[in-house]
Amino acid sequence: MNILRIDTAVTGEASVSRELTQAITDHFRALYPDAEVTELDLAANPLPHIDSVTTGAIRLPAAQHSEAMAAAFPAERAVLDQFLAADVVIIGTPMYNFTIPSQLKAWLDRLGVPGVTFGYTEAGPHGLAGGRRVIIASSQGGIYEMDAPFEHQESLLRDFFGFIGIADPVFVRAQKIGFGPEARAAALAAARQEIAALH
Repeated sequence: MNILRIDTAVTGEASVSRELTQAITDHFRALYPDAEVTELDLAANPLPHIDSVTTGAIRLPAAQHSEAMAAAFPAERAVLDQFLAADVVIIGTPMYNFTIPSQLKAWLDRLGVPGVTFGYTEAGPHGLAGGRRVIIASSQGGIYEMDAPFEHQESLLRDFFGFIGIADPVFVRAQKIGFGPEARAAALAAARQEIAALH
């Protein structure tokens, strides 16, 4: 089993989502002792936001690459290949200003590749990247239920992964983190109970 762990919070040791991704990773290591774990810290090592070169490198056929696109292609494709090689993807995402961190958005932009992770048919778009589990450790300062006003974090991830063929991402939530230490501790305790039930 290959496990890909992704952290995006910029708050370091104070991060709730990092605490949850660590707990989820430890849980799966206990379940699958032979699993290989790859850790990607997008806060410490952010991907640049896509531009005309990286977009072309990812999406255009090699025959249409400029010299700059050809040079960019190996690193850009490596991000996608790392995702496709994973059986379990663990993503930590705090809510920043009602949505996901921009570092995570830059990573997602490397995954939405026509003909690789999705395609189009007469019936509409069709996801091609199924066959792997995505577990999302979500932290929020308040309570923002999915699809409620101001909530553009979990719903964005649900829709993106559904679009590329992963229709059932699992969300482990820690909410009300901004309500004080007791609320934070209670949220983490509840999330750890959810993690213990994962298999």
